[in-house]
Amino acid sequence: MTAFVDAVGARYGHRFHAYAELYEWSLSHRDDFWRLMWDFAGVLGARGERVVEHPERMPGARFFPDARISFAENLLRRRDDAPAIVFRGEGGRRRGVSFRELRDAVAGFADGLRRAGIAPGDRVAGYLPNMPESVIAALGTAAIGAAWSSCSPDFGVRGVLDRFGQIEPRVLVTADGYEYGGKRFELAEKVGEIVDALPTVERVVVAPLLGDARPVAGANVVGWSAFAPPQSILEFPRFPFNQPLYIMYSSGTTGVPKCIVHGAGGTLIQHFKEQQLHSDVRRGDRVFYFTTCGWMMWNWLVSALASEATIVLYDGSPFHPDARALFDLADEEQVTLFGVSAKYIDAVGKSGLTPARSHRLDSVRTIASTGSPLAPEGFDFVYDHIKRDVHLASISGGTDIVGLFAGGNPNAPVWRGELQARVLGLAVDVFDEQGRAVRQQKGELVCTNAFPSMPIGFWNDPDGRKYHAAYFERFPNVWCHGDYVELTEHDGLIIHGRSDAVLNPGGVRIGTAEIYREVEQIDDVLESIVIGQQWDHDERVVLFVRLREGVALDDALRERIRSRIRRSTSPRHVPARIVQVREIPRTRSGKIVELAVRNVVHGLEVKNREALANPEALDQFRDVPELQS
Repeated sequence: MTAFVDAVGARYGHRFHAYAELYEWSLSHRDDFWRLMWDFAGVLGARGERVVEHPERMPGARFFPDARISFAENLLRRRDDAPAIVFRGEGGRRRGVSFRELRDAVAGFADGLRRAGIAPGDRVAGYLPNMPESVIAALGTAAIGAAWSSCSPDFGVRGVLDRFGQIEPRVLVTADGYEYGGKRFELAEKVGEIVDALPTVERVVVAPLLGDARPVAGANVVGWSAFAPPQSILEFPRFPFNQPLYIMYSSGTTGVPKCIVHGAGGTLIQHFKEQQLHSDVRRGDRVFYFTTCGWMMWNWLVSALASEATIVLYDGSPFHPDARALFDLADEEQVTLFGVSAKYIDAVGKSGLTPARSHRLDSVRTIASTGSPLAPEGFDFVYDHIKRDVHLASISGGTDIVGLFAGGNPNAPVWRGELQARVLGLAVDVFDEQGRAVRQQKGELVCTNAFPSMPIGFWNDPDGRKYHAAYFERFPNVWCHGDYVELTEHDGLIIHGRSDAVLNPGGVRIGTAEIYREVEQIDDVLESIVIGQQWDHDERVVLFVRLREGVALDDALRERIRSRIRRSTSPRHVPARIVQVREIPRTRSGKIVELAVRNVVHGLEVKNREALANPEALDQFRDVPELQS
């Protein structure tokens, strides 16, 4: 960040005394900012003179309309024997891939695709664990100008078909199986069902992970080594800035998932900015994020190769064999950026582990947290019980933009409970219900300017109606993201939950995160989910809690929960009903699903249960006796 500020001064003569000044300059001097970002990051390719065409259109603006780049070339710029990928799995499984080996492996996979007749614009789908072959296949796909799309192997057949069935891939890349929580899961049967239902798939490429699993059968099945033998010659044809790179998916909990198409150039320059400036990623760093191939943080992690950093992949349970697993990995692999979810930090706290005592963590400079709002007490736990001298970057964005709206600032204070900064180049604001900008008041997270990583569009949406309806219908020409947030006096952000899950008892809007951050500080409560139930011509707050083993919800615990909420928030926040459940339903990226639970409570259909990691958990919310009176 400091080097970038110096670069602005050297080229344009500006001097900034605070991040807020740099941020405002990045908005008011849009062309200068993005042009300098390209040069500062050393993007390989022909930039062209124009930075943005039709900047007033949202959607419709086109960044670097004359540019030609190769996403794969930028991520494979380093060619030495330093580690590009370190892969860790359960049971001590470990593999390293050097930058030279990665380049040769990508060359082999790209050649395999060309020999299979795959051309620019075709789709290659991955049904894969988080292993080196997933990165190799994605970069080989990008190298020839095709589009990559992936799901993690814990997705059921219906969930995979809801996604890949829409984009009609010609090649499916999978593995023989995976491990999770000390158990082996073979994939041959599920892959067979998927391929039978995807008539466009001409080739199935199987990477070995388990090694001794039942083989995937079929005339069009080929092993990884036969399809993609390494080779040293890799061509990098350059494509337009908006060449389709990734097709990603909305959570799909309210219907068939939306297929969001992201371009190579927007993804690349946005990730350069977020990683190098906001996350301080440097050449030789070791970047880890706990993720699967079905979450956008996997795509974000892969991009760290462009900064010539090593990416650390982990596949398996973060609590196997115990809560030490990821902290052991951080020490053993000398991780510099340690990325996890807010729920993971909370779970470690409840496990009783104190990593500051049990681990060195001397290499870790940055701890990143996303997936859901990190409660103020989560900040306390990181600094008190994980590491004091660390940059805690609570970040937020989404699959929708394959990046961030708010992130870290390595040069600024971390304020308890707040995301530090709106990211450079994005005019992030908070609107009230009338579309007026507000500060220190809750409202809708919006972005009022165009930015490079906006989607190219949605798949099978030729007139752009679905895309427009998703983000631009509420406030014309303004991106409305669907988060309920607040801009603080420090110019940071507090996220209070999703807008569509906001509670409204007595006409007062309440963000769900306000309740979670209080309830989950109670030791006996492992996690919770809160909804609004329509009742007596109004809405009442209903809280469901999952408790520690052996703990039952009695009147005393109910009163402890209500007292804490009342004391720390307001009487309006206090649940009218508190109900114990065995399990909280989640998407496959770990996000709780308030809307699905609310639908079940109200007797409505949940249209796409396959989008959930544990769809059977929804059944316990149907016809709950406590909610009938």
